[in-house]
Amino acid sequence: MDNFTCASGSWCYKLVDKWEKVVNLVKNSKMLIGEYSHSFDDKNRLSLPAKFRQEMGKKVVLARGLDHSVTIFTVKEWGKIAEKLSNSSMLQVDNRNFNRFMFSGAVEVVVDSIGRVLVPDFLKEWGKLGAKVAIIGIQNRAEIWNESIWRERKVEVEKQADALAEKLGQMGIL
Repeated sequence: MDNFTCASGSWCYKLVDKWEKVVNLVKNSKMLIGEYSHSFDDKNRLSLPAKFRQEMGKKVVLARGLDHSVTIFTVKEWGKIAEKLSNSSMLQVDNRNFNRFMFSGAVEVVVDSIGRVLVPDFLKEWGKLGAKVAIIGIQNRAEIWNESIWRERKVEVEKQADALAEKLGQMGIL
């Protein structure tokens, strides 16, 4: 930062300092991003993308996801989700049903020494997963999709991206 020169004065140092903090936050955060094409082997094992392996650790939780995807959570992230769901009222039928959906459809699995996870048959059926799948990163989790279903879904989402961004902007999220 000492070599940084700015005609406008000290505010440049403050700006650079803030950007350095943002860069360090991104470097130190566990962020799952990107889209990868992978295949199951003959034993229902799926190789996780190398970057995801580093971020997720030696155990992950696979769960039924929304839209018939299979969601991959770190054990830590699953703990946060489980705590929130467990704190929801048992007196409301929607809470009970969603808890049943999530907890009964989840399994903790070990990531083997070469980065593969064994995907149970019930999750392969839920996600309609064939031999080829798309694994997509969504910041704090990843999703496994049937590759052809994902391609169709992605086209739909891409067509709506501007409208979705506008809605999120109106809500103050973007």
